[in-house]
Amino acid sequence: MNRDETSGGIPSFDPGPDLEPERYEFREDPAWDFQLGRREFLRTLGGGLLILCVGLRGDAEVRAQESGRNGRRRGGGGQLPQAIDAWVHVGEDGTVTAFTGKVEVGQNARTSLTQAVADELTIPVASVRMVMGDTDRVPYDIGTFGSLTTPRMVPLIRRAAAAARALLASIAAERWGVDRGTVEIRDGKAFHATSGRSLGFGELTSGRKLVETIGEDVRAIPAPEWKAAGKSVPKVDARRLVTGEHRYTSDMKRPGMLRGKVLRPPAPGAKLASLDASKAEAMPDVKVVRDGDFVGVVAPTEHEAGLALAALRPQWTALEPPRCNDRTLYEYLKAHPEGGLRNRDRQTASEAGPVGKELASAHAKVSSRYTVAYIAHAPLEPRAAVAEWDGDRLTVRAGTQRPFGGRSELAEAFRMPEERVRVIVPDTGSGYGGKHTGEALVEAARLAHAAGKPVKLVWTREEEFQWAYFRPAGLIEASAGADRDGKLVAWDFHNYNSGSSGLTSPYACKTKDVAFHATGSPLRQGSYRALAATANHFARESLMDELAHALELDPLEFRMRNLEDPRLCDVYRDAAEKFGWGKSRPPEGHGYGFAGGAEKGGYVATCVEVAVEKATRAVRVVRAVAAFECGAIVNPDQLRNQVEGCLVMGLGGALGEAIRFEDGKVLNPRFSRYRVPRFGDIPKIDVVLRDRRDLPAAGAGEIPIVAIAPAIANAIFDATGVRIRSMPMVPDGVIPAAEQKG
Repeated sequence: MNRDETSGGIPSFDPGPDLEPERYEFREDPAWDFQLGRREFLRTLGGGLLILCVGLRGDAEVRAQESGRNGRRRGGGGQLPQAIDAWVHVGEDGTVTAFTGKVEVGQNARTSLTQAVADELTIPVASVRMVMGDTDRVPYDIGTFGSLTTPRMVPLIRRAAAAARALLASIAAERWGVDRGTVEIRDGKAFHATSGRSLGFGELTSGRKLVETIGEDVRAIPAPEWKAAGKSVPKVDARRLVTGEHRYTSDMKRPGMLRGKVLRPPAPGAKLASLDASKAEAMPDVKVVRDGDFVGVVAPTEHEAGLALAALRPQWTALEPPRCNDRTLYEYLKAHPEGGLRNRDRQTASEAGPVGKELASAHAKVSSRYTVAYIAHAPLEPRAAVAEWDGDRLTVRAGTQRPFGGRSELAEAFRMPEERVRVIVPDTGSGYGGKHTGEALVEAARLAHAAGKPVKLVWTREEEFQWAYFRPAGLIEASAGADRDGKLVAWDFHNYNSGSSGLTSPYACKTKDVAFHATGSPLRQGSYRALAATANHFARESLMDELAHALELDPLEFRMRNLEDPRLCDVYRDAAEKFGWGKSRPPEGHGYGFAGGAEKGGYVATCVEVAVEKATRAVRVVRAVAAFECGAIVNPDQLRNQVEGCLVMGLGGALGEAIRFEDGKVLNPRFSRYRVPRFGDIPKIDVVLRDRRDLPAAGAGEIPIVAIAPAIANAIFDATGVRIRSMPMVPDGVIPAAEQKG
């Protein structure tokens, strides 16, 4: 947005600053370059665009203009509607419907946005219906990622609802011939106290659109005056979810629908040399679809589609994969720089001289090397799409975090205007940053186009592991030095590949050199919850712990001596108090660890207790306390759920999750070989929330994940004297034999 969100009106949309460098998936080329048969091509384009085939521009340029090819990589853009009715509609029966391009992927945005609308219109939460992620019905949105829903969408929809409230009061005043200021809006009605008259919202609008523009002078209700927000309102659609009434994309059925499957190459980059499809084509009701390197099958059932896929006999020409595996990965990353330094924060011209000089003369110093493995998003619901053509119009229902991005990808793939493409996103079984790209949408649409019927495509778990993108792996080389008073004097911190999020240290330091180094990656990689903030916090908070021990200072005391941000100081104290930090020593075989940090307006501190069995060196996280502050709390119970969810998810990357690979092939592409946290792994969790009604609300779906891993590493060191500098720390559940004290 191009204007301070605290001001009035709906700002024009601007994608904002460049997306973080670790959002690699936004810069990828399309997965498929369909050729389409000439007859199919003309049928898709329609007569109105036939001029494109004989025009003066080249095909690539035409496609870019027609489909917003460049917009796909940045997520598109556009002018947000200024009319109230684009955001809020009052039905003839008084029902209020609100519209947003955000989607629900388990973060409970549906409830928080509903609370905002209910607040501004002073109506019960149950009176609001929220339409999300339907490109034909909602305003443009760049996508549901980056913790943007609370700080960006909530203020937008609040102002739209506030404008609706003012307009309803004006309509009532005009109808009654009274002063606007004497009309009160509450409980779904307009009241005139002097005359005792009242009219319901539906009576005021008669179902007509609220076409007035949202004015610059519109002000949303400030946080201290919230009535619906700020409370633990239950999840608005919880009953539909727990009773099975809700239909995820993978549950959906359409009349005449077929099931589709796509033939995958043996390794990324392999090209289809030849295909014998005779056996599959001989099967009843099976259709084989080939378009360039794309091969898929459709059949009446998933089982039949699977049999047909297995009957195909392809020959592939494989590209030479990077000679790399998960054991040689970090040397590979450092040896393959790409794009140079990014996000460098260097302070070499300070009065005291460069970092190296300060480091050499520091009273205490440490230098370490940290690594973070590729991990998978592992969403409960894999990618799924149901595609349906109606003449030259295409509708795709899919679980994606970017419905408008998916629309652009479909328009590009089929060389058609975006206006003929509709993407509908049912509430989806999680994403974690892994559903930003639209491969499944495009594949289902291509199969449906060839079949002439609706087609549902659901990726298998193996496809998720092999063909989706991973959280980037990373190598971080870091050194730090402190003086006799425990004050940081030198900070040298270099991240290779994983990204720049969370790179900036919250600790004051005399000199510093901090940089992200982009490198080549042997595997496909992209966004993941909190991006690289998890990797950078793991290294930074481990390094701080190492330096604290070198100084013989309590790790929390050392941090507080170098911390200047009062919000971070507050959550550090909150976590320490709840945990009882410093009040007792852990039992034999147990250890305590502390870590914290800030990113995207969220402040977190996490204390952990671990138990390590002496004989086996098996590690168990016993207890975790997280203190979190993200401004004004919109929904305390749901925020607590987000924090707990982050801690549990963070356990996986911290302890056991890692993609094993060899020469481009994933070696553990299923849950039997890739261990995500289970109920038995979950420690006792306490969450301390600090509500700052004086501050804007920030997102909470990512930041609480960043401190659990370094807190565990520091607790393991406290218990055993073994410093583990690699994530995952205990891939087989025990401290690796190679890890020794020190």
